[in-house]
Amino acid sequence: MNKSKQTEESLKFFIVLSRAHRAFNDAVNKHISTFNLNPTEFAVLELLYHKGDQPLQQIGGKILLASGSITYVVDKLEQKGLLARKACPTDRRVTFAQITENGKKLIEEIFPTHQERINEIVSVLTDEEKNMVTEMLKKVGFHANDFLKS
Repeated sequence: MNKSKQTEESLKFFIVLSRAHRAFNDAVNKHISTFNLNPTEFAVLELLYHKGDQPLQQIGGKILLASGSITYVVDKLEQKGLLARKACPTDRRVTFAQITENGKKLIEEIFPTHQERINEIVSVLTDEEKNMVTEMLKKVGFHANDFLKS
């Protein structure tokens, strides 16, 4: 394949991937919004529910959010009574985010239908196709990360 054709195919791949990502996220986020949460709030609650208390300083890296936005999101979730801040008993520089009982109830209500929505969206693919696409996207993602390092 000549360089021009290869470049054209790469651009087409990028556009299709970007549009698919947008459509997928929009469909999932529409569902999340019915629970009076934005996607970032949901991501923080889901992280705390499945992984337990987390230092505020580490949440951003785990849900792919800029650290400056975490304080705002944590404040909103705290105001809604869905999480609480908890001081670290061994290091006063560290504060943990902890999901509350109300937060747990909400995630337990939302998460099963969230999983099902994702399953419905990707049900157009066979399990073999899902595995193939997953491996291909990992390959592209790792290669893209190499460009960030150089």
